[in-house]
Amino acid sequence: MFKALYDWTLSLAASPRAPRALAVISFAESSFFPVPPDVMLMPMAMAKPERAWNYALICTIASVLGALVGYAIGALLYDTLGAWLVRLYGYGDKMDAFRALYQQHGHWIILIKGLTPIPFKLVTIASGLAGYDLVWFIGLCLLTRGARFYLVAGVMHRFGVPLRRFIENNLTLVGILGIIALVGGFAVAKFLV
Repeated sequence: MFKALYDWTLSLAASPRAPRALAVISFAESSFFPVPPDVMLMPMAMAKPERAWNYALICTIASVLGALVGYAIGALLYDTLGAWLVRLYGYGDKMDAFRALYQQHGHWIILIKGLTPIPFKLVTIASGLAGYDLVWFIGLCLLTRGARFYLVAGVMHRFGVPLRRFIENNLTLVGILGIIALVGGFAVAKFLV
């Protein structure tokens, strides 16, 4: 099962349309989409390690643009679309507490949560809802999202070939660990936010 999925993912990652798809997923993940762009960034950088830095730049720019949409949802559409999205992800009852944290720790929330698998869209929507300073928001998003995506790209650029061999030799284990990490990220987010 994992072999077919792995081969399919790498073939998509090597396609000419992959950078556009990466940009769309990075944009959407920052405002409403549940899947992080890392699931495309890693195989794309593994398939073409020489382009890893370009892929990280695509992710960073698209993610920050998507974060602005998330901010707008929180600032302008929270009572309708924003509240619905937050409830959809299971954080409806926690948003007031999360918003209160922004009064004291807004910079740190954006920096820390932008690096983790905790859904970034919650940070962007909450930032808009709290009226967080837009200039600081953009700067911190650039910093944290850039750091995350360039770290992934750097690892893939440096270790892409041996990592690819390791993954191909241990595909079932890597697949199971990937599923655990994805589910674990949402579980951590559920209990820590």
